Amino acid sequence: MDLQLLGKTAVVNGASQGIGFAIARRLAAEGTEVLISARKEDALVSAAKQISEETGRKVRTVVGDIRMLDGCNNILAAVEEMGGVDILVNNDGAPPLGPALDFDDLRWSRAFEQNLMSVVRMSRGVVPGMVARGGGSIVNITALCTIQPMPNFGLSVSTWAGVIGLAKTLSLELGPKNIRVNTLCPGLVETPRANLTDGPVSSGPGNDELQAALKAIPLGRKGDPAEIAAVATFLASPLASYVTGTTLAVDGGVSKNLL
Repeated sequence: MDLQLLGKTAVVNGASQGIGFAIARRLAAEGTEVLISARKEDALVSAAKQISEETGRKVRTVVGDIRMLDGCNNILAAVEEMGGVDILVNNDGAPPLGPALDFDDLRWSRAFEQNLMSVVRMSRGVVPGMVARGGGSIVNITALCTIQPMPNFGLSVSTWAGVIGLAKTLSLELGPKNIRVNTLCPGLVETPRANLTDGPVSSGPGNDELQAALKAIPLGRKGDPAEIAAVATFLASPLASYVTGTTLAVDGGVSKNLL
């Protein structure tokens, strides 16, 4: 299927590994010019090289820590050098796990900066260019715990819930400018961070908690990052031109919510 992404431009944050890497690779495979960011330069350069070798597309890189204002500004400066982007994928890791009230103000502030303010800053930075281009797409990557809260994920649930609220608001405000905003909530996915951010377990594979989590998934397995990337790429593409303001679980059917 042609997703009509040839010649489009995108910036994907947190793209040196896991879901971010898979999204960047899929976008490049569809003909998109991709700028990827991450905190660690070596891993970022390696990811760009792999994507370029697999897809034949040139991949740009920029080191940036989206948990900080300066990091977002570094990425946005690179976006400006590209002449703007058609697609923004807001993606990063997740704050620490633990009882919500055990975290002090500093840890809450850091979670707020990482999960919510990064999305605010990046969206605020790319939208003027999208308007000038006649439209665009913003895809936020959160986690299933955002819409199905669970113990010890309070930092993520609280701040990513803000992302969902922001995305819905932006979909209303930016819709008339042909800019779409959607949010994905992946479930348990096979990534380096899987045991910390993508599911209800906090210890290594093979333990009882993990087996119970897998049994709760109707499809009976973890997801692959490429499966999340396929959905994100579709939402970013013109084929999803009538989809905005949506929050979508990509979780193998584990979510118990009706909507």
